[in-house]
Amino acid sequence: MQIEEKPPFDTPYEWIGGEDKVQQLVARFYDLMDLEPGYKELRAAHGSTLADARQKLFWFLCGWLGGPDYYQDRFGHPRLRMRHMPFSIGIQERDQWVACMDQAMGETEVPEALRTRLKASFMNTADWMRNRGA
Repeated sequence: MQIEEKPPFDTPYEWIGGEDKVQQLVARFYDLMDLEPGYKELRAAHGSTLADARQKLFWFLCGWLGGPDYYQDRFGHPRLRMRHMPFSIGIQERDQWVACMDQAMGETEVPEALRTRLKASFMNTADWMRNRGA
């Protein structure tokens, strides 16, 4: 039986480095989406501008990671699946979202143990958001 080591901080928000680090992560995520050809389908799903998506993801991730609930304070419960229903999300978009976020976590130096945990959580959530088979 393997005993899992306790994380070094009470919340992933503290572990990642707080608000500034979440902002860096979100900025890099959307920059990569704009720059990398491997994320073109994901980028296309976001429309012509990313400003609103950047801000909302930052607000959401702060609360989701255990920090301030900026998103809920503004919009109420995230209801992620419902809010993403207008977008066509299949396996390719799911995989590109997770890959882009994983690359952003690596490039913003999210601690490896936290990155591994977050990637698994992101994959579970992204898979749940799919609204088409392929």
